[in-house]
Amino acid sequence: MTAHALGKELEQLAVSERAALVREIETSGAFAADPQWREAFGTVPRHLFVPYYYVGGARGYERRWGESPDPRARERWLRGAYEDVPLATRLRDGELLSSSSQPSLMAEMLAELRVGDGDRVLEVGAGTGYNAALLSYRLGDERVTTVDLDPEITESARRHLADAGYRPTVVTGDGARGVPERAPFDRIIATCELASVPRAWIAQCRPGARILTPLATGLLALTVGESGQAEGNFLHNPAYFVPLRGTDRRAPEPVALGGVPTRARENDLFRFLLALTRAALDPQEAYALWEREGRPGRDRYGVTVGGEQTWAWLDDPEGPYAWPLPGSSGPTLIGT
Repeated sequence: MTAHALGKELEQLAVSERAALVREIETSGAFAADPQWREAFGTVPRHLFVPYYYVGGARGYERRWGESPDPRARERWLRGAYEDVPLATRLRDGELLSSSSQPSLMAEMLAELRVGDGDRVLEVGAGTGYNAALLSYRLGDERVTTVDLDPEITESARRHLADAGYRPTVVTGDGARGVPERAPFDRIIATCELASVPRAWIAQCRPGARILTPLATGLLALTVGESGQAEGNFLHNPAYFVPLRGTDRRAPEPVALGGVPTRARENDLFRFLLALTRAALDPQEAYALWEREGRPGRDRYGVTVGGEQTWAWLDDPEGPYAWPLPGSSGPTLIGT
């Protein structure tokens, strides 16, 4: 048996579980910005993109497999494939290398991408191929490109996509460099974490293009202007992704949080500010800013990429609070 030849009972279960997942995503509000994505999630079979995955437990990771000889194990695999949770799909020495993102987060990101008929989309981080399949269902294979550095990842994504009946362009390469031979793009969506926004992406976009990318435990939505400058705010919700392959995967050096109250250290919004200001502020300065400005949410922050400078800001790109992103140049923070 293969993962895409389930047998009648499991096929019926897959249909039922997929419908339940769509209802759960809809209840979460993730489709709100673009309800047309509901049909894509209700049609594209997620289980074809996760023929096996790993579930963490007290004794480490358990492998769930669609070709297990045990019928009960196959059912657990199938039901798990349609839970609204991220699924670990590749491990190496206990380290997570690749995953299938939480479906409701994927839905929110796709809805916030605000695609229109005829848009050309670049996805950075091919993963299992599931996100590219959703894009292909909505826009057509010829308008979707997905890129990943790891040839094993792109080969398995291409195979999963073919099994599901989709054939977007799958490229093996450095996602930070984009895919110039497929440009220009109307939308770019990244499903992996970066420290900054690659200028190559902006250069490969049409004016008015939208870029949605994880950054500093948030989701940043940029609009590319006529001059080639890109600017925009973070969405309100948190987002945690595997780093882009080819970037430094080591965890950032821990910072001393002496003088920062415990309530701030444990607060997700303060830790977001710490990540966003790592190159410019020490934790005590970040805490003073956070308290003074009313403990702002993610959506009050934004990023500007222009010329040789990339900087983050609070409330206003030309306001009193602006600082360079790690590895970038930009205005010096003032107003503290």
